[in-house]
Amino acid sequence: MPAKTNWTEAIKPLLKKYKDQKHPLDYQNVYQSIVMVVLSAQDSDKHINQLAPKLFEAFPNMQALAKATPEILFQYIGGVRNFGNKGKWLVEIAQKIKKDSKIPLTLEELTELPGIGRKSANVILREAGAPAEGIIVDLHVLRVAPRLGIATGTDPKKIEKQLMETLPQSQWDAGMAMSFLGREICRPQPKCEICPMNKVCAFYLASK
Repeated sequence: MPAKTNWTEAIKPLLKKYKDQKHPLDYQNVYQSIVMVVLSAQDSDKHINQLAPKLFEAFPNMQALAKATPEILFQYIGGVRNFGNKGKWLVEIAQKIKKDSKIPLTLEELTELPGIGRKSANVILREAGAPAEGIIVDLHVLRVAPRLGIATGTDPKKIEKQLMETLPQSQWDAGMAMSFLGREICRPQPKCEICPMNKVCAFYLASK
């Protein structure tokens, strides 16, 4: 492995491959993205995409959601993991924000809302086209970043900190790019031969 990888250069093929690719959650606006991001924690994007149309038909915006009760929401999200807490969080979020036009788009304000941690907030900001204030670290990134050798450990916050220190802010979309790579190529059983990062990947180079 090279003595020290210049990640600002090395990450470019990955950023190019997934540039501007929309998150797999099939949302239509920022309100929908917040609701779907909260629901998708520990559940699959595919599952949330399936139930979203009926949910948003019933609650098309923050104002409608603010009038709901968790019990009413359970009819729509009862199959979602941890739906009890998520239903409460969504109603609290809507009652706090009140209108779609008042949705906050800073990391600090988003993470003050119930059910939204740094990863969720980073996803919401990215999808809203807001400036990156952090780097998305999901389950895929937790697998991909240490394999590449760009970060170490298993703690999402520590990995995010390492990535933010290693890459300039203009490249902070690397988190989402690594997530896409983890979904498609760098699976638990990785397809290293077709990976755009195999020239610099510590895992691949060590296996040769």
